[in-house]
Amino acid sequence: MTDILSIARPDDWHLHLRDGAMLRAVLPESARHFARAIIMPNLVPPVVTGAQAEQYRDRIMAALPEGTVFEPLMTLYLTEDSDPEDVAQAAASGLIKAVKLYPAGATTNSASGVRDFDRVRPVLERMAEIGLPLCVHGEVTDPEVDIFDREAVFIDRVLDPVRRATPGLRVVMEHITTQQGVQYVQAHDADLAATITTHHLIINRNHILVGGIRPHYYCLPVAKREEHRQALRTAATGGDARFFLGTDSAPHTDPNKESACGCAGCFTATNTLSILAQVFEDMGALDRLEGFTSRHGPAFYGLPINSETITLTKGDPVTYPPKIITEEGEVTVFDPGFPLVWSVTA
Repeated sequence: MTDILSIARPDDWHLHLRDGAMLRAVLPESARHFARAIIMPNLVPPVVTGAQAEQYRDRIMAALPEGTVFEPLMTLYLTEDSDPEDVAQAAASGLIKAVKLYPAGATTNSASGVRDFDRVRPVLERMAEIGLPLCVHGEVTDPEVDIFDREAVFIDRVLDPVRRATPGLRVVMEHITTQQGVQYVQAHDADLAATITTHHLIINRNHILVGGIRPHYYCLPVAKREEHRQALRTAATGGDARFFLGTDSAPHTDPNKESACGCAGCFTATNTLSILAQVFEDMGALDRLEGFTSRHGPAFYGLPINSETITLTKGDPVTYPPKIITEEGEVTVFDPGFPLVWSVTA
């Protein structure tokens, strides 16, 4: 039985850092263990242009604790008014690594997202030319579609037609939550990949609703049936390089989570690696943890694997703070519901 595991320092391929006081409070939680992260652009107002991405990156770097090494990989928020050449220039300069597609109204701060996909076709075609990945929040927002079906319907109604109409477009299906999402990735070529979150490997929809509503398990896309969670666990631990970690760690203050209309998002940056080590051990796949956290993502994005390593040690349960204190209020750290016996020791 393995008690010590050394892996290349991980990256997070889907991270929300917010801005201002929240950014200053939560950034150290990611930078402690992760070398790089794809930074979500859904601020208010959103990060749409290269100039805005550069300004946001500078604010992130200014908030980084002294002596900490962390690289924010910036993205642009795709709107129907996005300029293909501005996107291309931001990519050519090395400033951005992807563009993010939010269907309008799909999740937090997505009001500026896309409604008419024909209007973003010039941007998508330019991205296909230069090999810039499109990160997709894969849900339809049609009110007649059940919330638990939105991902599967998006694949059929939006994603597959967009990919067929834009040959060569590289796509990351972010935070997949369904067996259909897994199967769609597996059925296609290396231009398609998917991130899987920590919390979707742990919770199904019963965790949110049975015995009372648990707002800190509410996220979008919402957790699905147990059969879908098992499909995600099999995909994450199976060694397929098209699946890699994107935590979608999303901080909201407790009053904003525990309200009559609570915000969606699970804050997992603090304890993700301990949780994942347990998942991979349970699945008999500890030898594949490094691929999921540290190798598959860089391969898809064309970046080097981090030369630094971290060490995970199995021992007595490790205690993480239940909340992160910010100037805006407390943020609850995701509780996996079981003791965490793997800790990052070096």
